[in-house]
Amino acid sequence: MAKKKKKAEKKKKVTLKKRTIKRKIAVKPRKRKPVAKKRKAPAPAAKPKEQGTVIGKVTHYFPHVQAAVIKLKAPLAAGDTIKVKGHTTDFTQTVTSMQIDHVVVSAAKKGEEIGLQVNSRVRQHDTVYKI
Repeated sequence: MAKKKKKAEKKKKVTLKKRTIKRKIAVKPRKRKPVAKKRKAPAPAAKPKEQGTVIGKVTHYFPHVQAAVIKLKAPLAAGDTIKVKGHTTDFTQTVTSMQIDHVVVSAAKKGEEIGLQVNSRVRQHDTVYKI
């Protein structure tokens, strides 16, 4: 019987310890500061659309001969006016010299890569518009 009493006493002590610990840990709820209402960000200004339609992107530039390689998304012909627009590029010119595989052509179709004589420096990923 002595063993049963010891076990019972141990259980009581454990439960007492848990209760006292719970009492010490219990914390009063803090008063929170009121949260400021979130302000809505102003709507971004709409970018003005470029004049003309997108006809391609610059894939390469040869500075020595001032020529650009353009992957066409729409047909292009000699005499058309184009605008090249990019991060640091923005100029307009008339198509004078155009080549496909080193052969001079007067018109190019959608999907072709052409070499184009340009008046100013262009960079990869610049967009070409037809005006």
